[in-house]
Parts: sequence; structure tokens; C-alpha cells
Amino acid sequence: MLKPQVDSLPSLKPSLPLHNPFIHGSGNGSGHPLLPLNSCLPFYNSHKPFRFSSSPTTIKATATATEKSLRVKATVKVKETVGDVLTHIGLNRGLNDIQDLLGKSILLELVSMELDPSTGLEKERVEAFADRVGHKGEDIEYEAEFQVGREFGEIGAVCVENEHHEEMYVDEILIHGFPKGPVKVKCASWVHSKYEDPHNRVFFTNKTPNGLKKLREKELMYLRGNGTGERKKFERIYDYDVYNDLGDPDHNLKLKRSVLGGKHFPYPRRCRTGRWRCETDPFSKKRNGHFYVPRDECFSEIKQLTFSAKTVYSLMHCLIPTVQSTIADPNKPFPHIRAVDSLFSDGISLPPLKEQGLWNTVLLRLFTAITEGSEDVLRFKAPDTMARDKFFWFRDEEFARQTPVGLNPNSIRLVTEWPLKSKLDPSIYGPAESTITDEMINQEIRGIMTVEQALRQKRLFILDYHDLYLPYVKKVREVNGTTLYGSRTLFFLNSNDTLRPLAIELTRSPMDGKPQWKQVYVPSWGSTACWLWRFAKTHVLAHYAGYHQLVSHWLRTHCVTEPYIIATNRQLSVMHPIYKLLHPHFRYTMEINALARESLINANGIIENSFSLNKYSLELCAVAYDLEWRFDH
Repeated sequence: MLKPQVDSLPSLKPSLPLHNPFIHGSGNGSGHPLLPLNSCLPFYNSHKPFRFSSSPTTIKATATATEKSLRVKATVKVKETVGDVLTHIGLNRGLNDIQDLLGKSILLELVSMELDPSTGLEKERVEAFADRVGHKGEDIEYEAEFQVGREFGEIGAVCVENEHHEEMYVDEILIHGFPKGPVKVKCASWVHSKYEDPHNRVFFTNKTPNGLKKLREKELMYLRGNGTGERKKFERIYDYDVYNDLGDPDHNLKLKRSVLGGKHFPYPRRCRTGRWRCETDPFSKKRNGHFYVPRDECFSEIKQLTFSAKTVYSLMHCLIPTVQSTIADPNKPFPHIRAVDSLFSDGISLPPLKEQGLWNTVLLRLFTAITEGSEDVLRFKAPDTMARDKFFWFRDEEFARQTPVGLNPNSIRLVTEWPLKSKLDPSIYGPAESTITDEMINQEIRGIMTVEQALRQKRLFILDYHDLYLPYVKKVREVNGTTLYGSRTLFFLNSNDTLRPLAIELTRSPMDGKPQWKQVYVPSWGSTACWLWRFAKTHVLAHYAGYHQLVSHWLRTHCVTEPYIIATNRQLSVMHPIYKLLHPHFRYTMEINALARESLINANGIIENSFSLNKYSLELCAVAYDLEWRFDH
């Protein structure tokens, strides 16, 4: 049992209310309950604790000021988080409160900006414990007092050691008492417990003068790591690795996926996690456990709650058609267009829950939460365009309009060469020449001008997924229940600055002993040709959606940003102007990318189950990166 010797303390006052000043990393609010601490520790020392040491590199702050010293006070602001409300009982909580009551919550070390002129080395540091003093708004404040010699000079950095048994989020440190006025050190970072990692955290005030160069180099070495070992959740190490954790061959060999980032599939780098190699494929990494990201790249609690809620809502809308068809008949498609329309108008009634397993547990609660007050009926939200015109998605005008102004405006290009021709090897993929002819286009332009005139006036545009998709046609068609073509879509710019589709060419590569197949479809009102044209548009839109998600969104927005984040943290100080400029744009990207690797772009994940490329989705993304990303200008 604890037997604190409180009777010998020179000054006593009632203990502060027990309140956890941080959210710990595991988020585990349970544990071994303790008796209320005020039953065994009714008082604590109100004096700031100071200690002496014979260490040659550190001066301990003393309680006796001299004429040659300054009395300096530091206030540490620790953010109170949502987790504080949930974390009131537990072994670590009790140990942390004891640290607060004993006045040994945070150990601070002040580092001089200058070198010692007599030795050329770093000046001796001054340290003191910070004692919890109470709340101020959303912050919990800790204070420490130092006696600093006047020869100490300006403060250049503050070293922080968290004496608690769990991490805490330190927002800022305010230091008063130096001749040039208050010093504000912005931290905005999680500080790990010394029991997890004995290395303290360093926060710099501004620049990196001579007195701080070694300290800064040491900090950079820590951030870069040594490229070995599995990363732990509390660490802040930024290192590179290839995308070798998308598959799960140890669970099922069918879930083996290509490594993205090598010679065969060039790709941006991700953050290294250090997980073990798979037993069945030494080039792949295991997917067990949490996907590591540096601690300060993780979501804040509010962001985590918001992101999770939005993710659940989005996933439910994606999963409902699948769940509905699974309950009825897994091979039964929508019987008619009205059945699709009913998703928006009538919604979906939840099926009987008897013996439905998952429905009785998680999904029931999720549906009830999403459809509260609607009697367990989930409806898709109709697009604004659908409210004005129920069949807008049928029309060629809308098909053309959304090409430059829809989700993916990055694919449409001006036609600069005619006739159209593939750059793929004709010995493998068949004849390179397109079957779209001058006569077809002149007929669709309807005599307004010729093809040559349209090219000169820059009025012909193309949506070209031919060369990117065609190499995967045979592979994708080998997957049960899937099909794929390469596609080209031509548009004409009207005099009123709107686009009009002219022709769609679908191509199937040679396979199963059959030669290459190509077919051109044009707008038509014939009973058969009209539906063939609509089917062709459907294939193009599937290509359009896949390219948007995999290339325009994931690759260009998320994937290529991660190596920039890693490089910035490995090379630049957080005080560097470029770092400050980039940081708001980088925030949370690594966490989102890690979540994507867990359940979005992984083998048998949402992307593979939703897009026509199936298990080759990310592989095609890497091919697009190789073809389209330029490093020579």
C-alpha cells in the first residue's frame, strides 16, 4: 500500500480535485480501479519542488535566488480532451494523479541559445518540475519556477519530459522573467510518457543558432529513425517504404497483390511501419494491428469522431444495394429502372432481423442511428439535377456537361493528332489505328465544319482511356462476373460553348484465340442503336469513375503528398517558414492514407469491390503514375 509521509511537509493545503489532464494514446478508460486518492492522500506540498544534482551538464533550479540570477516562471498549457470525460478510473489514471499531487507532473529543461565561450559547448541547462495549478478554459495549466543565472543568455529551446504514465497534448509553453520579455514556445504536439520512451521532447523558440545546432541535429536523427524495427504508436519517426501492405496472402493466396514502388510498378512512397514480412510472400508485409503513422499526424479527437461518423454514413449508402441483393438473390440484378429510382423515392426497408446475425448487432444500431424517426427506412439523397429531371442521366447533354465540370475534369484533352492512334505494341494488343473515321465525325458535326477545320479551331476534345485500360482487359475478364474495354470518346465544342458527344469507340484486346475487336457507337434514336449507345456511355462512365477515384483523387491528392510530408519532417524544422506554409495542407493526410490502406484500397477492399478493374485497381493506378508523371521538367 501507498504510505506517503505527508506529516513532515512544512506547508499543507487540501488536494486539488482529481482530474485527468490528457487523453492517453490507447483510449482505454477501464483498468484496475483505485480508491479515491483523497482517502489516502488528503494533502500535498504547495511549494514548487526543486532538487540539486552533481551532474556536470545540468544545473538544478534552486529555491534561493541570488543577485546574479533571474526568477523565471514557465506556464505549460495542456489541452483537455474529450477523453478526459471518459477516463476517470484506472491504474494509470491513479498513478498520474499521484504525480500531480506530488508536484512532479512535467520536468522542464531550459536550453540557452548561446554556447559557453570558455568551452565552446552547450551551456548548462536549468531544470525544474512543473506543478499542476488548475484549469483555464479548455486548458490545464502547470507552472514551474527557475532560478536562472544572468550569464545564461536568451532561451533557445525547452526540453519536456512527461512524468505521467500516459501521453499528454502540450499546446504551448509561456516563459516570463527574461530581460527581453516573455517567450512563447508553440508546441501543439503529443508528448509521450517517459515510461514509454526515455528520450525527452525538444521544442525550439525560433531559429537554430550555434547553441542549438547539436540539439537540432539530434532531433532530426530521431525523426528520421534508423530504418529498423516495428514502429510504436507513440513514436514520431518519418521513414519511407513501398506499398507492400495492400495484400494479405497469409490469409488467402488470392489476396496477394503486386508491390507498388519498385521497378515494375513505379509509385510514390508511404510511411514505413516496420511490420513483419508475410510467410507466404516475403515481398509483402503483414496487415495485423494498427497501421502506424507518426503521433502528431493522427486525428484530433473531434476530427476522429467526425471522420468516423461520415465514413459510416457513406459506407452504409454504398453497402445497402449489396446487402439488399445478398438477402434476396446474390445473382439477381435490378429488374427495371423503377427499382433504381425507388432507392431515392421509397427507400429500403430493413429486412426481418431473425437469424440474420450481423443485422441483430452492429448494422441494426447503425441503421437506427442514420434513419432515426423514419421507421428503419434508408433512402438515398437524390441529386439536385435529378429533382429537376428524373432522367437527366440518360441525356447526352448531361453526359458531355459532366465531363469537364463533374467529379473528374482532369481527363478530357484537346485532340491534337488525327487520325487517332494507339501507342501500345500492335503485336500484343492488335492494330493501333482507331476505327473512328472522318466520315463518321463529319456526319455527326452535321455540316457545320469538317474534321480538319474542327482541329484547326480547337473544337475537338477526347476522353481517352484506351491505352491505359486495354492492357487490363484480358486480366479483368478472367475475374468472374466482370468485363472491361478500352475506350475513346470524342466531343465537339458547340458555338454556345457547350460540349456534344460525337462517338465512342470500345476496344477488346486479342484473347482466347480471337483477334482484336473494335466497335464505334454514335448517338442514335433507333430502338436498338439507342440502347447500344447508352451501354457504351455506361462503360465510359465506369472508366471515368475509376480513373477519378484511383488517379485524380487518390494518386494526385493523397498518395503523392505523403512523401512530401515525410521529407518535410525529415529535413525542415517546424519553425522553418516553408514548413509553416505547408503544414496546414499536410494535416491529417497520413492518417487518412493509412485508413485507406486498411479498408479502402486494400485487397478485397471497397475500391476493388466497387470498380470494374477489380483486383487490378491499384496496379492500374501505378501504371498511370508511370505514364503520366513527369520528372524531367
